[in-house]
Amino acid sequence: MNTTTMTTPAGPLTIVESEGSVRAAGFTADVAELLPGPRPAPTARRDLGPISRAVRSYFDGDLTAIDEVPVEQHARGEFIRHAWAVLRQVKPGEPVTYTDFARLAGRPAAVRAAAMACARNGVALFVPCHRVLRLDGGLGGYRWGVPVKQWLLDHEARAGT
Repeated sequence: MNTTTMTTPAGPLTIVESEGSVRAAGFTADVAELLPGPRPAPTARRDLGPISRAVRSYFDGDLTAIDEVPVEQHARGEFIRHAWAVLRQVKPGEPVTYTDFARLAGRPAAVRAAAMACARNGVALFVPCHRVLRLDGGLGGYRWGVPVKQWLLDHEARAGT
């Protein structure tokens, strides 16, 4: 496993990758926040090649640059894994509500399960749970802080115009 922490306008973004797939990512400079429990420490790298290039392109305004970056995260339950795949289809600049997200994931009554999928997402930015809002349009929560979520949504709205 390799890791890098990139400086972004939204704050430090730490990415953990293995074999070309993002395994964990979050707006923190502390890799331990991404990899709980005892594990071998990943190797720190300055750059993760195509992954780092995609992140730089995203922050430079190419909002689809992160779409093709492979991700691999594990969860118990088929619905959560499916919901994460659905999240990758939510377009930048077109946020959805938790209700919409549950419907898109094929389980319209499972709004809480959809919210849980967002909460358990360990690959921030690449699986864009920041694009899911409360029914009233409010931001709701975000593991990396509501200001980061707001910044990402504003960036996507600006860059998409």
